Amino acid sequence: MDEESKVKIEETVREILNESDMTEMTEFKVRNLASERLGIDLSDKSHKAFVRGIVKSFLEEVESKQQQEEEEEEEDRAKEGNKELDDDGDLIICRLSDKRRVTIQEFRGKSLVSIREYYKKDGKELPSSKGISLTDEQWSTFKKNIPAIEDAVKKMESRI
Repeated sequence: MDEESKVKIEETVREILNESDMTEMTEFKVRNLASERLGIDLSDKSHKAFVRGIVKSFLEEVESKQQQEEEEEEEDRAKEGNKELDDDGDLIICRLSDKRRVTIQEFRGKSLVSIREYYKKDGKELPSSKGISLTDEQWSTFKKNIPAIEDAVKKMESRI
């Protein structure tokens, strides 16, 4: 088989594969369609092996693209924070432990950062009274003071 024939066969097979419903297409069907389009008999062993290699390469490329797209979607979801909601519909920012979590909730028209313990009742996880909810202003004050809090914790640890 000369190089020109190989190029024409590969182009035609890839074109057929790109146009096809991959749940319905078989290597046999691809080979027959390519034979019809090219006017070449592709049923001998060397042609079958060549077409099989093209199909295999195409499928590997498709699978690789799908995996890459899935990884990109996962990265996008991670960037968005996955947007997990609790049973009350509050946005879970992070889980500190089995029973503790940080959520953003709406209460009387205000957004609150809530750091709270949860308990299970009737299959639902519900917030307990153990915790704190901070308004935007309180949260901003807390964030500004995190370095001072970290320094104080380090000093306490160094005494131990």
